[in-house]
Amino acid sequence: MGLTPIWHLRESAPDAEQAPAADMPARNESRVTSHESPQPATGDRRAEIMSLEWAQLKQRVAGCRDCPLHAKRNKAVFGVGDENADWLFVGEGPGADEDAQGEPFVGQAGRLLDNMLAAIKLKRGDNVYIANCVKCRPPGNRNPEPGELLACEPYLHRQIDLIRPKLIVALGKVAAANLLATDASVASMRGKIHQYRGTPLIVTYHPAYLLRTLPDKAKAWADLCFAVRTMQELSKA
Repeated sequence: MGLTPIWHLRESAPDAEQAPAADMPARNESRVTSHESPQPATGDRRAEIMSLEWAQLKQRVAGCRDCPLHAKRNKAVFGVGDENADWLFVGEGPGADEDAQGEPFVGQAGRLLDNMLAAIKLKRGDNVYIANCVKCRPPGNRNPEPGELLACEPYLHRQIDLIRPKLIVALGKVAAANLLATDASVASMRGKIHQYRGTPLIVTYHPAYLLRTLPDKAKAWADLCFAVRTMQELSKA
């Protein structure tokens, strides 16, 4: 399923392409569409969530019933990794494997993400935290709807505030759109340093998309090299 070849970090990393091809239609790269959605989070609810520490936040997510996604979930998928990590990787939402195990990126896309991390000398749980925009699996692995993203947004924002990463890597269109409040394509956002509430953010393709679109692995590799160079500059600063 496209898990090979293994990527290896070279001393001289290739630059990201200046004019990447437009995104191919795919689950993780498609535009978020609106259907039936829950009510937006109130200011009081957001303030409550933003005041929670790790243990309280995990408990709150585990018992959350604030949007329709909770009805069919097996497990809420909070996030995993080093809670003081310099690197934060954010995807869109859990799939079937993640829903069953309660951990993000554990299926085929997760194995590819682990491969990507290894290529830049990182590994899950070691100075790396992995999370999703929504904590419950959307039915049929569809994209999260706007109301679902809005309901889960305070959870992700609080995670980011607690972690205080040096760099965020948004994996795919949904994550990038949610964190940057934009409808721009992944192709147009690649190769640039964006800002999420003062934290540098880089956009690349979602691993599930790369499994279906093998030629774009070269672009994702360029993005990872760009991320490494960015982290090196941030560490110097």
